[in-house]
Amino acid sequence: MRNLPTLRQLRFLVAVVERRHFSAAAEDCLVSQSTLSAAIQELEDLLGVRLLERSKRKVIPTAIGLDLAARAKKLLRDAEELVEAAEAARDPLSGSLHLGVIPTISPFLAPRIMPVLRAQFPELKVFLREEQSAPLLARLKNGQIDAAILALPYPCDEMETAEFASDPFHVVVPPRHRLANRVTIPPQEMANEDLLLLEDGHCLREHALAACSLEGARRNAGFQGTSLHTLVQMAANGLGVTLVPEMAVAAGILRGLELKAIPLSEAGAARKIALVWRPSSGRKILFRRLAAAFKAELEPDGGAVEPSPSDGAAAYL
Repeated sequence: MRNLPTLRQLRFLVAVVERRHFSAAAEDCLVSQSTLSAAIQELEDLLGVRLLERSKRKVIPTAIGLDLAARAKKLLRDAEELVEAAEAARDPLSGSLHLGVIPTISPFLAPRIMPVLRAQFPELKVFLREEQSAPLLARLKNGQIDAAILALPYPCDEMETAEFASDPFHVVVPPRHRLANRVTIPPQEMANEDLLLLEDGHCLREHALAACSLEGARRNAGFQGTSLHTLVQMAANGLGVTLVPEMAVAAGILRGLELKAIPLSEAGAARKIALVWRPSSGRKILFRRLAAAFKAELEPDGGAVEPSPSDGAAAYL
């Protein structure tokens, strides 16, 4: 019978290929560098091919090393999902859940949903990871997280999604701004303003522009924020106006600042908040239940949530 590589050896190979460094890969895998290096050597001996080119300063994967690392990632994902399926069969509402959340949602949503999780899913141990949409989706595809909370529309590469909230945009202005006394603001009014926006990579930037059909509009080119908190501080200092989702306004992001938040008059000027997971996951029952619980918390009269394929879009707590 042919000897086969172990999942441990394959996990080490993937880590080294991704990090291009033995020490960093060993740290990621929570083993010593000598242990990892010995396992890679055993794998090379077993397969009879050289997977890595080694030097004192760097590690370069060979062509076959790159190919096998890509195949190994798929095998590791399949193995994780095999375990998930068994766990879900025993108790779909228990175990560990690694949940990604984007930075423009996490600080405003987490304080509301974590008590819901503790109350309704007491056997579930939740680990949150805050990161931008693109790297979160990469982690989701690679099996490093189980699900993610994202803002749509966003291209989700055929992941399954369950929307559980609509998050309308508000225009944030100083109290003496020309728009400060409006009850609502038509989106077209924003074309004449210097907009303070998040830097590239934050999907909220594109959502805010799309909400006002402002893809080509004037904006403050000299400043790009790294967070919503920075944007409102800049608006308070007279550098321009910004667009902030209602979720952040309700959470008190303007507290202590001389600013007014005025909703856009366009009914569709909102982002959608959704739970996203792999179609092959064995924990769909859990994800549907989570989305329904989040919807009930955020919209008390909301109904059941059903997932749909999307073709568009750690700290322990």
